[in-house]
Amino acid sequence: MHTRDIELLAPARDLACGIAAIEHGADAVYIGGPLFGARAAASNSLEDIKQLVQYAHLFRARVYVALNTLFTEDELPQAVQLCHQLDAIGVDALIIQDLGLLECDLPPIPLHASTQLNNRTPQKVRFLERVGFTQVVLARELSLAQIQTIKAATSVPLECFVHGALCVCYSGQCYISEIMAGRSANRGQCAQFCRHKFTLQDKKGKVLAQDRYLLSLKDLDLSRHLTDLINAGVRSFKIEGRLKDSLYVKNVTARYRQALDTIIDSRPDLIRASSGGCRFCFSPDPARSFSRGATDYFLRAPKTNMAEIRTPKSIGKRVGEVLSLDATSFVIDGEEALHNGDGLCFFDQSGNLIGLRVNRVEGNRIFTKDPLNRIGVCKGMELFRNSDVAFGKLLEQSQSCRSLDVDMRLGASETGLVLRIKDEDGICSETGLSISPEMATTPGTIERIAKKQLQKSGGTAFSVRSIEVRLDPHLFVPASVLNQLRRQALDHHRAQRLQSYVRDRAEIVPNSTPWIADQIDYRENICNSRAAAFFRRHGIAQVDPAALSPHRAEHPELMSTKYCLRRQLGICDKIAGTLMRSSEPLFLKDNTGCYRVEFHCERCEMTLTRCQDCGKK
Repeated sequence: MHTRDIELLAPARDLACGIAAIEHGADAVYIGGPLFGARAAASNSLEDIKQLVQYAHLFRARVYVALNTLFTEDELPQAVQLCHQLDAIGVDALIIQDLGLLECDLPPIPLHASTQLNNRTPQKVRFLERVGFTQVVLARELSLAQIQTIKAATSVPLECFVHGALCVCYSGQCYISEIMAGRSANRGQCAQFCRHKFTLQDKKGKVLAQDRYLLSLKDLDLSRHLTDLINAGVRSFKIEGRLKDSLYVKNVTARYRQALDTIIDSRPDLIRASSGGCRFCFSPDPARSFSRGATDYFLRAPKTNMAEIRTPKSIGKRVGEVLSLDATSFVIDGEEALHNGDGLCFFDQSGNLIGLRVNRVEGNRIFTKDPLNRIGVCKGMELFRNSDVAFGKLLEQSQSCRSLDVDMRLGASETGLVLRIKDEDGICSETGLSISPEMATTPGTIERIAKKQLQKSGGTAFSVRSIEVRLDPHLFVPASVLNQLRRQALDHHRAQRLQSYVRDRAEIVPNSTPWIADQIDYRENICNSRAAAFFRRHGIAQVDPAALSPHRAEHPELMSTKYCLRRQLGICDKIAGTLMRSSEPLFLKDNTGCYRVEFHCERCEMTLTRCQDCGKK
């Protein structure tokens, strides 16, 4: 039977987060390097990445480094040098956006096509496969049917985001931060305009929504759709969050590890992409970590409530409704246990998010430090917990929860003892220790003593599954000697596993596969001469990087998105029977200016451009 390996890919802000991800079940982690990551605030030294690589490879997990920004002409040589440095320390793959790298002298390290390349059609993914990418990160906006169509047209492994923050714009196609604030999202400097507060008006000035976070999407959660995604052809399941802390990484990674393991264990055609099993001291629950609310986005069908327009902040998990209150306390329904120090929040009658801190808990009665009339709590309000003290402590304590099963066989050698270890992957090692033979005063105890001492694998990556003792029952071996042998043998076996790890290699061989279109524009993000050469190689005759800047375009789209404000607000004629086109275009206004909103219903997309009439920047 043909089997497929299924990869759980977790984010790493830094070395500690990367180790936490591996410990909690990730088959691979992605991390930013010293430069050129799409999260400029999450860079890491080569030494830290090297340590992460060694830890990951012990479990046959992989490390991918995100170099998914665009390079200027001056930066390109430095980027190529960094590729060679990352390859030298054992990194398994690079996630890239700038196609100019494919025209450079790269090491034979696998390349993954970042979602910043706007990978949402079979034609685009097939092209990327043919020019040498070994994995493609799909656009978040795709439906199951679209993923199935892409899989049917290609053979390259597909990577899909399943959890975390959502960019409202198609990845790689957002220029509002660059044009309006001078901070390019394609260079890791996004100013997060989508989390701004906006007012929406029609062309007559009628206010449709006032001071709301109209472009701020909820967080993606596809945990209920993993089987469907596997059946659609997804190989790698990606958690967003390279700016999140280790507690978030532990919680969310553990949740998806458990969910994927349940599926894999029930299907002989699926296998895990790495080794080792996990045991957790907590019940994973992503809603207890940073959460703006959950959406499955466009996986099944367009929704009317994809955004949380009241706040871009974490709301957390619903804990109940206020049943009654007095001056200093209130009673809630619900079964969630609250604790002193928990952070709660609610939306007041104006729709603003208000936070409060729990001072004391007596059953379902909550006491606060500040008077409730000042905070604004009212009967009937929904309460959410966005800071869970007890759960946070459990996550902090969760360490070394992943281990590799090993079988041991202790025997005699010409000079003393030999301990043979075979792990769950079939890797074997032998470690000898010279001793002076001693006879036991009580024969027959050596097997019991040896098993007791060899079983102690705490503090290592190994869990002893079985022990076989093949020694003369009259032999005596001190416990200290057995402990020494165990420590040396496990250290030796660890080194043996790392030495036996084999990285995938993939060399880019330039070819002339035609580009997917006859013409290109600023949306191909060509910023250097090598990227221009790539497009010429693939059939585009005229390529001038300077002329293809979004700043040079006459009316560039600042944002192109499948998210629809009319659908979000319930005024889409497709779902409400309400025609809005007579009042279009619509305008979004914030403290940075005015933006024209246009709806392209034939392809179910929305675009933002600079308003040319209001005279504002």
